[in-house]
Amino acid sequence: MHRAFLSFIDMAKKVLVIGGGIAGMTATASLAESGVHVDLLEKDDHLGGHVQRWDKLFPSLRPGKEVTDFFQNKIDDRVQVHMNVNIRDISRMDDEFILSLDNGEKIKGNAIILATGYELFDAARKEEYGYGIYDNVITSAELEDRFKTSGKITTSNGEVPARVAFIHCVGSRDEKVGNLYCSKVCCVTGVKQAIEIKELLPSAEVFCFYMDLRMFDRNFEELYFEAQQKWGINFIRGRLSECAENPDHSIVLKTEDTLTGRPLKMTVDLMVLLIGFIPSPETRRISGMLGLQSGNDGFLKPEDEHIQDNITAIPGVFISGAVKGPACIVNTVADARATVLQVAAYLKSK
Repeated sequence: MHRAFLSFIDMAKKVLVIGGGIAGMTATASLAESGVHVDLLEKDDHLGGHVQRWDKLFPSLRPGKEVTDFFQNKIDDRVQVHMNVNIRDISRMDDEFILSLDNGEKIKGNAIILATGYELFDAARKEEYGYGIYDNVITSAELEDRFKTSGKITTSNGEVPARVAFIHCVGSRDEKVGNLYCSKVCCVTGVKQAIEIKELLPSAEVFCFYMDLRMFDRNFEELYFEAQQKWGINFIRGRLSECAENPDHSIVLKTEDTLTGRPLKMTVDLMVLLIGFIPSPETRRISGMLGLQSGNDGFLKPEDEHIQDNITAIPGVFISGAVKGPACIVNTVADARATVLQVAAYLKSK
């Protein structure tokens, strides 16, 4: 791909990539391979975004570090990486953007790719689920941390859980919290993590409570069948209505099996909330400086959602990845590479 770029991009041009997650790293690596100079700005002290804390990735269960390392290794000396930065202001003079940082530094470039990603839903907003109240209610992100750091799954008492429940769609498809959209990856994350629990704790009973399973991508449905047939994971169609804590800190949950129409009460030792995506506060802040528009869901709105979904109404400003809505890693990588093509066309026109 880089040879095609080299034939028409002015190498004196510079692209500013805001956000060092998968979308930002992919775009940066693709531009650098093409000989384009890039300034990559990240508010945290590391690249990789949310994937940096993910142990294994669905559907193949490959280590998440392999993906972040792949793009990290492609970021070469044509890239100036700025960590722990806070963008205070964005201005424009002719065809050049000027980013003013909190430390007084000013960084200039001819195009901007906004790739500031997403945040995870705060499960404490669903008080009826007991997160932050009951010791053995955790989020899917916290479970992933346990997989990555210790590989041990225990309750707050240090005991091996005999029963584990996964609750789907926490913060997604929920009118009460104002998020009507599907976060796309929660269902398959739940299936993946349920399998990992069974791998670590073969004797444990594992239950997934879902509204309906949206296994939309390649090999996702196969992973779901494997979870049932090979690992004996129980899938129950029903949304959690409430839960309570027993004196021993186990969790009593109440729901309805909507396939049979029967109420269901169950005690589990550990309950995992599969939290969804929400627009990043950083995205809202930066997009406000640029004058970008958001959709009804709070994610950024492209110029044309069908044929120009990386282009904004502001010439020279492009959006990529989960700033536009929930996306899996595969789609994010493809989207970032598509964004680079649009940037290349823009720089050529200048």
